[in-house]
Amino acid sequence: MVATPEERAISVDGLGVRFRRNRRGRRSIKAMFADASRRAPAGEFWALRDVTFSVRRGESIGVVGRNGQGKSTLLKLVAGVLLPDEGSVTVSAGVAPLIEITGGFVGDLTVRENVRLTAGLHGMSAREVSARYDSIIDFAELADFQETPYKHLSNGMKVRLAFAVVSQLDEPILLVDEVLAVGDKAFRDKCYRRIDEMLSEGRTLFFVSHREADLARFCERGLYIRDHRLALDAPIADVLAAYRADTEGS
Repeated sequence: MVATPEERAISVDGLGVRFRRNRRGRRSIKAMFADASRRAPAGEFWALRDVTFSVRRGESIGVVGRNGQGKSTLLKLVAGVLLPDEGSVTVSAGVAPLIEITGGFVGDLTVRENVRLTAGLHGMSAREVSARYDSIIDFAELADFQETPYKHLSNGMKVRLAFAVVSQLDEPILLVDEVLAVGDKAFRDKCYRRIDEMLSEGRTLFFVSHREADLARFCERGLYIRDHRLALDAPIADVLAAYRADTEGS
């Protein structure tokens, strides 16, 4: 059954975005406002093209595909980090972006300062940050490092801190990009439990991963991106089977 506009958390219609081959930078501002041609100019390629789907509120969607096919780009378009060259993305509410989660932290600031800064940039009030600060530090297991400059943390510590901050946001849409692939098993299990809690609250999940077990655990439906286009939109088991069939022996 097709979701009505009122039921949709995410609507994507004819989405397309292109990049330069020689670097990941986007085109000039002038080019962004020019009419998109049906063929990318020399030196550019379509990272995604003609992608259309919608996501119901409270639905859990997994996105699969080979590396370089546009999965993470799609997530960034939904997050509003990138703008499309053609088509549109409509998001009904705020998002909690667990994508490139260590970005935005300032190396010379302490853990304490970074928590307050990053949470504030994501829309938490100073009062909310204060109320949740201890929970963030406990989740990240950084009680002994609160006055340590962020740049002196290990990579694992940085990921724990970033997940702890973003997972405290109250936004109804959760965007996740391979964050569960990092860290040790104990930390992944803690992340699983936290995501389960967030989903039990009725949040919408848009999840990019190569880990079939994670996709099968959290997602009901899947999107298979192949050759930079949406090849299949179906129950997650069918999408994983199609992806597996395409990649086995290749």
